[in-house]
Amino acid sequence: MSVTEIAQIEVKPGMEAEFEAGVAKAAPLFKRAKGCGAMRLERSAEKPQRYRLFVKWATLENHTVDFRGSPDFQEWRKLVGHCFASPPEVEHTQEVVKGF
Repeated sequence: MSVTEIAQIEVKPGMEAEFEAGVAKAAPLFKRAKGCGAMRLERSAEKPQRYRLFVKWATLENHTVDFRGSPDFQEWRKLVGHCFASPPEVEHTQEVVKGF
């Protein structure tokens, strides 16, 4: 069963556009990652410095071992890490009910 990584990311004030551009540049890193099926970034309407990154992985280990242990993860951090106001909060979920 696949898992969804949800990373809540708080960005430093004024760095929103730079962060979004960095995530767009990083999309190919995710696309070629082992077990990665999709990724998207959403921005909070109420708190514009808060983002949520959603990444679909075939297995938990594809994220926690394969991707995090890869040079592409280091490149991801180079592209966006300087924009973080604090370390991202990451959790993994599995779908249990699909409404439609």
